[in-house]
Parts: sequence; C-alpha cells; structure tokens
Amino acid sequence: MSTLDVARTELALAVLYLNKAEARDKICRAIQYGSKFVSNGDSGTAQNVDKSTSLARKVFRLFKFVNDLHALISPTTPGTPLSIVLLGKSKNALLSLKGPSLLKRRCCYILKP
Repeated sequence: MSTLDVARTELALAVLYLNKAEARDKICRAIQYGSKFVSNGDSGTAQNVDKSTSLARKVFRLFKFVNDLHALISPTTPGTPLSIVLLGKSKNALLSLKGPSLLKRRCCYILKP
C-alpha cells in the first residue's frame, strides 16, 4: 500500500468523524438560536446556554478543512470532463489551504483568557 493510499484511508476516517461533528454543529446551532429566542437578550440561563453552544460550535468547526483536503487528494470518477475536475480540485485546494490559517485564528480566539 502506497503512502498516498494510507493518507487517503486516514483522511476518509477523519471525514467520517467530521461528518458526525457537522451534525453535532447543526444540533448545537438549533439549540443556540432557540436559546437566543427564549432569552430575548435578557441575562439568565438561556443566555448562558447560547454562549456555551456558541463556543462548542467553534470547536466543531475547527477541522472542517480536512473535508476539502480529502476531496483534493481523492481520485476523480472516470469520464468527468477535465475542466470540471480542475475547477473542483482548485476549489478544494484553496479551501484546504485556508483552513489551517483559520484554525490558528480560532484556537487563539478560543484559548485566550
């Protein structure tokens, strides 16, 4: 098994986990916006839930760029026009490069005292 095949396999496992994390993010988003509606801007339990779920969603979105990295190195389906393949791969390349810089910014924002 080549190194690229191993990387593809590991990234596929990471993507499976991140898809579950994306579902958790959607659930947290519903809870967050529901608590914003209930709190109506007043301080209390609902506003604390809003702040907590906001922080949890940031953590879920930290490694979202791995999905684009996986799409970048995965093989394309045979018969796909070259222009479509190049367009898709260039989009994935740009998004996967953008991810680590966002990761650094988000980690600094989350971990600041």
